[in-house]
Amino acid sequence: MYEKITPPSTGSTITFEQGEPVVPNDPIIPFILGDGTGVDIWPAAQLVFDAAVEKAYGGQRKIVWFKIYAGDEACEVYGTYQYLPEDTLTAIREYGVAIKGPLTTPIGGGIRSLNVALRQIFDLYACIRPCKYYAGTPSPHKTPEKLDLIVYRENTEDIYLGIEWKQGSEIGEKLIKILNEELIPATPEHGKKQIPLDSGIGIKPISKTGSQRLVRRAIRHALRLPKAKQMVTLVHKGNIMKYTEGAFRDWGYELATSEFRDECVTERESWILGNKEQESDLSVEDNARQIEPGYDALTDEKKQKVCGEVQAVLDTIWDSHGSGQWKAKIMVNDRIADSIFQQIQTRPDEYSILATMNLNGDYLSDAAAAIVGGLGMGPGANIGDKCAVFEATHGTAPKHAGLDKINPGSVILSGVMMLEYMGWQEAADLIKKGIGMAISNSEVTYDLARLMEPPVKPLKCSEFAQAIVKYF
Repeated sequence: MYEKITPPSTGSTITFEQGEPVVPNDPIIPFILGDGTGVDIWPAAQLVFDAAVEKAYGGQRKIVWFKIYAGDEACEVYGTYQYLPEDTLTAIREYGVAIKGPLTTPIGGGIRSLNVALRQIFDLYACIRPCKYYAGTPSPHKTPEKLDLIVYRENTEDIYLGIEWKQGSEIGEKLIKILNEELIPATPEHGKKQIPLDSGIGIKPISKTGSQRLVRRAIRHALRLPKAKQMVTLVHKGNIMKYTEGAFRDWGYELATSEFRDECVTERESWILGNKEQESDLSVEDNARQIEPGYDALTDEKKQKVCGEVQAVLDTIWDSHGSGQWKAKIMVNDRIADSIFQQIQTRPDEYSILATMNLNGDYLSDAAAAIVGGLGMGPGANIGDKCAVFEATHGTAPKHAGLDKINPGSVILSGVMMLEYMGWQEAADLIKKGIGMAISNSEVTYDLARLMEPPVKPLKCSEFAQAIVKYF
């Protein structure tokens, strides 16, 4: 079954039922050391994981680790350009849950990105990036503690699907010709637009299936949060890209108001219901006037559409959501992407879960991580219905490899996500407590130590792990 690795002789396999893991007390979990500083951060992280599980469960539960290979280390074992060997794919497929350190972008091997490849191979459609502040962490923001959000990034579509053609290529030029001469002229809304002949071309697919399964998982996550954090914001640029990003928004609302009708209310619905609650004899037209800016300047057709929306909400969900009942529901709203970039800095406490497409999610998750301490403290998970891979979100930093210097926080916090995903909340909570105590006591690695006022002596990577365990 395997060419160059041997599974552990003990331990059990995690299985999946309806997209959720069924975890034994002794799960076998494959791990990838990672390139560059993976040699430092993985041993530190594993020390923390094992200590937390032992402390929480007193030997009743234990992770059985299974080393697999990807990146540069895989090439050393399997040969040139073998960045992602079949052994590794087989192990992840068989055991269901894996964790990895940072991986380098291959040069000349035919794989654009190992991280993207893993997501696409295993259909890990939800990239989940929590961004939460730990007291004492240096931050460029005055009130980083107000940021406590989770980015749900669609992982398999958008421009990251990688379907593009180089400028000057035969197929690229052929496609431009077809677009300019046939397809664009046949679409009246595009007018006389033309693509410059010296362009590179990329395709941006956004599907209803891909959009709704991401939003579904985000809403299910919101159901597990405290009431004050039960909000899902659909982030998009639908004002410009109406049939891709705008469709993502529309499909998200459609899912929320059908599959989760009893648990969700949209922002506009809450306005309509709230207006009626404040003034019981409010007319449909006056309600419409309050929810739609510039209502009186609209055409009669558009006025009728808004009034129809108001009437439909009152007819269909007043009994289940009216009289203040909507306040106990998950709030689903939407924001334009460039606006949310500003708002997570100026009004971060107004948001909880951001569900968005691939490119927006990439930018947003890194921007949010910067507020709470940088990518060194940024965990990540890639989750599908039959598999989950947890990962460091930063790069490999090869110049620091082997120096026992780099912050292992990203991998450690990704392990916290893994433990929570497995249902081992007690162990996860111990690690979060240990990290919080270590940072608040200024026991940190150089990346944080150099930013603290007054400056503190940095710990080594391994010492930071030991400091975390000390506070269990």
